[in-house]
Amino acid sequence: MQGNRDAVVCTNCQQEWTVLRSGDYTTTNEERNTALYTILKTEGRAKRASFQTPHGVIQTPVFMNVATAAAIKGALSAPDLKDVNCQVALCNTYHLHLRPGDGVVKQLGGLHKFMNWDRPILTDSGGFQVFSLASMRKIKEEGVYFSSHIDGRKIFMGPEESMDIQANLGSTIAMAFDECPPHPAERKYIIDSVNRTTRWLTRSADRMKILNDQKDTSRQLLFGINQGGVHEDIRIEHAKEISEMNLDGYALGGLAVGETHEDMYRILDATVPHLPQNKPTYLMGVGTPENLLEGIERGVDFFDCVLPARNGRHGHVYTSLGKLNLFNAKYELDDNPIDPECKCEACKNHSRAYVRHLFKAKEMLAMRLCVIHNLYFFNELMENARNALDTGNFAAFKKATLAGFESSRA
Repeated sequence: MQGNRDAVVCTNCQQEWTVLRSGDYTTTNEERNTALYTILKTEGRAKRASFQTPHGVIQTPVFMNVATAAAIKGALSAPDLKDVNCQVALCNTYHLHLRPGDGVVKQLGGLHKFMNWDRPILTDSGGFQVFSLASMRKIKEEGVYFSSHIDGRKIFMGPEESMDIQANLGSTIAMAFDECPPHPAERKYIIDSVNRTTRWLTRSADRMKILNDQKDTSRQLLFGINQGGVHEDIRIEHAKEISEMNLDGYALGGLAVGETHEDMYRILDATVPHLPQNKPTYLMGVGTPENLLEGIERGVDFFDCVLPARNGRHGHVYTSLGKLNLFNAKYELDDNPIDPECKCEACKNHSRAYVRHLFKAKEMLAMRLCVIHNLYFFNELMENARNALDTGNFAAFKKATLAGFESSRA
């Protein structure tokens, strides 16, 4: 890899990193801390890449593990995340703003120090809460007025506020503030929403530039978000428009919100080619193991989803032969590990029968073991996909993996 190298110090964890400069930015502070995205291999539209950030290199395709409130639901700590081979933790701006407060996190040294995590962190902008808390918010041009889901107090968040909060949190990658429109929605509503999201993206980028110019330490990266519902023409036009902003990465939002998988794949087929190929592509809120493989095939680098942790907490575990429900009576005397091919802590040390017993006895260890297993499974799936891309065998890997999942349904 070519380019000048600079030693920079992270605001939060005070670690020094060597960062390669690509020269996309003009000011001294930004130029010193530009991220570098390098495509290592391709197979069709699928990309195998590395993304150098101030908190380390991310190997893609990657599944980000969702730590909404700076923790994985299911009693996993930051050291546990390393044990399950997590590369990136995803935390939520809205939730951390409410509790404990982004000011508190800043005073305690930022998210990395707060949660004892020295690898990259991506923070969602709070835009998804515009969708998920629809009954408790009002959208205006200036931003969104919320009622707190905790105590009902009034909150305002616009692009500038979202960037300020994410700067206080000190994440590696910040997401631009956007609206995730509902599905289904009228075409006119989608068009108006996308236009507002574009204006909010400009305001997010302008505010982030000001914040980064004020720093003497690592630059916070910014990803923009493509919206447009299931309308290919709106998605494509929006992708072309935001691509001109030369951001650090680009996400597709507003999917996995009620549309069919077929519609999601159709939108990926239509939209991803119009996003910059020399920047990471992130599919937000997706998804199942099958979704991940389909997304990779279509050129997606980054994924996140609450499914592995949420399902694990309810006894649903992912395996090389499909998903199992450990509450089923057939596992009462099953002394096999959750997945005989898995090397996670749960599978190395415990049986399906034991984990089922823990759930029946309402022991918290049951949730912890299943969340550990599911996250390990998703992270290993991504590692195996990267290895397949390295050797030019992704198509065969995808076919064999999906066949294994289907065999359990037969």
